[in-house]
Amino acid sequence: MSKKLLIAVVIVVLGLSWAYAQQQQAVDEKALAKAMVEKAAAFLNENGKEKTIAEINKPDGQFVQGELYVFAYDLNAVMLAHPKNPKLIGQSLMDKPDSKGKLFRKEIIDKAKSAGSGWVDYFYLNPQTGKEEAKTTYLKKAGDMVICCGAYR
Repeated sequence: MSKKLLIAVVIVVLGLSWAYAQQQQAVDEKALAKAMVEKAAAFLNENGKEKTIAEINKPDGQFVQGELYVFAYDLNAVMLAHPKNPKLIGQSLMDKPDSKGKLFRKEIIDKAKSAGSGWVDYFYLNPQTGKEEAKTTYLKKAGDMVICCGAYR
C-alpha cells in the first residue's frame, strides 16, 4: 500500500469516526432533553407549579445541563420559566417566528394540546455559542403548563 493511499484511508476512517461520534452525541442529547422534561414534570407533580417555575428559572438549577435547559409555557405560549433568557418570562410568544418564519411555539402548543407530548424542530440562538442553530425540542403538557427542553443539532 502506498503512503498516500494509507494516509487517505486514515483520513477517511477518522472522518467517519468523527461523524459517527457527532451523530451519537445528538442522539444522546435528545434522550437527555426528554429525560429532563420528564424529571421536571415529576417535580411539578410533587412540588406544585410555583416551586417548579422557580426551580426552572434557576440558571444553575437542576434543570440546566450545559447547552440543555428546561423552559415552560402556559397553554397560550406565554413564557412561564426560562433559565437562560429571563427577559422572555411573561411574554406571549405564540406569533413570534424563528428566523426562517416558522411559528414553532404555536406548533409546540398545538402538539401539547393534541398529542400531550412530542418533538418540534426550529432554529434558535444557542446561548452557549452565541450562534443561531438548528434545535429540536421535546415538549410535554403537564397540567396547564407545557414543559420543554431542546437539543441543538
